[in-house]
Amino acid sequence: MKKRLKINGVLMFLATCLVLVFPKFFLRPDSLSPLNDFSEVFGFALVLFGLLLRISARGYKSESSKEGYALVGEGPYKLARNPMYLGIAMIGLGVVLILFKWWANVIFIVIFAARYMKLIFKEEKRLIEKFGREYQDYMRSTPRILPKLHMLLQEDIREILPLKISWIKKEIGSVIGFIVGILIIESLNDVLHEGFKVYYKEFGAFILLLGLFFLLVVYLNRNGNSKS
Repeated sequence: MKKRLKINGVLMFLATCLVLVFPKFFLRPDSLSPLNDFSEVFGFALVLFGLLLRISARGYKSESSKEGYALVGEGPYKLARNPMYLGIAMIGLGVVLILFKWWANVIFIVIFAARYMKLIFKEEKRLIEKFGREYQDYMRSTPRILPKLHMLLQEDIREILPLKISWIKKEIGSVIGFIVGILIIESLNDVLHEGFKVYYKEFGAFILLLGLFFLLVVYLNRNGNSKS
């Protein structure tokens, strides 16, 4: 885990350096267009739900795996075998949609696949050795990364995305810092290019998304507490 975090940290540092040295090449120029506004708002929504999925998956696994001795196949792990990686992918794509040019999405997907697919295959091999037939059956019934559309439509969100206040507390600092950082970067960029009056509508959409996100967190947390 520590090695993985170090590698991710180095990659993020290098990416940040490239963006700072060549901002015009990577960053999307602000323009008053519905497509740009939609990209930024949709990207922010992806970031929020990616964070939520990651918290839910990590918390659910820590409570259900019995310290690694039990296979977890419910909750977020009913949607996909790697919901935490899916959450990371959503966060990354969201940031790209908010700040970067369109072609950067392709670059992100390629880098993400190169970075994480090897880890996923390695983990799958280890889990097959550990759980045998049980994990092989789980592999056949559950997609690796992308959830099946019919499952998203049929399943109760409270069952596939459980949440508890104790899970949130563990990551609240990094979550708030990340959200505030994205908002500050995007806000400063828009205000400098468009002015405060034009930016109000977009900022209002961000606040509305945060409000809906907060209500969803409360709803999911109440359900989690009622079962504990």
